[in-house]
Amino acid sequence: MDPIARELLEVVRAELGYREKAGQRTKYGEWYAEHVAGGDPQFKTGAWCDMFIAWAAHKAGVSEYVGTFAWTPSHARWFQRHGAWSDRPEPGALVFFDWGGSKKISKIDHVGIVERVKGDRIHTIEGNVDKVWLKRKVRDESKVVGYGLPRKVKEYLDQTRISWPERVVDLGRQGEPGVTLFGAPIETLTVVALLAAVAGTVLVAARTRLRRPFRRPSPARGRHRRTARPQERPAPPVAADAPAVPPDPYRDADALLDELTRTR
Repeated sequence: MDPIARELLEVVRAELGYREKAGQRTKYGEWYAEHVAGGDPQFKTGAWCDMFIAWAAHKAGVSEYVGTFAWTPSHARWFQRHGAWSDRPEPGALVFFDWGGSKKISKIDHVGIVERVKGDRIHTIEGNVDKVWLKRKVRDESKVVGYGLPRKVKEYLDQTRISWPERVVDLGRQGEPGVTLFGAPIETLTVVALLAAVAGTVLVAARTRLRRPFRRPSPARGRHRRTARPQERPAPPVAADAPAVPPDPYRDADALLDELTRTR
């Protein structure tokens, strides 16, 4: 028998023989109204088969795996969501009944706890049976819709909540023993921290770069680059040389005559 079933059945067996009070009041309904239903008084006198299980699970310290319900169809669906719904009985399982035999969760009328299984009979402990009692019953499975398994709820929850330190411990086990933090070598944690820091820096830089508008880079100034001087306008193109002009014969004759006159 698994530990959850053992602890739950220990509390449940101690309650055998309990009988509801006048006006259908029970200590289980009063507890549920105060601690679960926010003080709603209707639960104090409501059908108490499932509220009894909620009370017992709380006292055994296994509410997380058994559930805290007053409405039996919702309780069965909760087991389904946690991968803990079964068609096979076992000690400590919650057994859900439909007195109409429909096998539909929406039609569930009642719930109890399986104490043991013998052949095709299940021995149960149930609250709110025979109108007022908490007692043992022997049932066949003709009215059983299914079974909720608290141990399977625990398995489901354990698989879905691996904490960061546990992941670091697994990482550390792959290395050599030495100085550790959370079970991992300090060297391993240092490398992980450095990689995380570099990745963060690159991400921030990339995001900052994307936010800035694109600008053309201005030319660098220095000795190798000076402000350009204004350039002079280019001289007009020189025309091609004109053809040579023949000498004036009369001009040369006049010059010779003047020279002869001056020498006389």
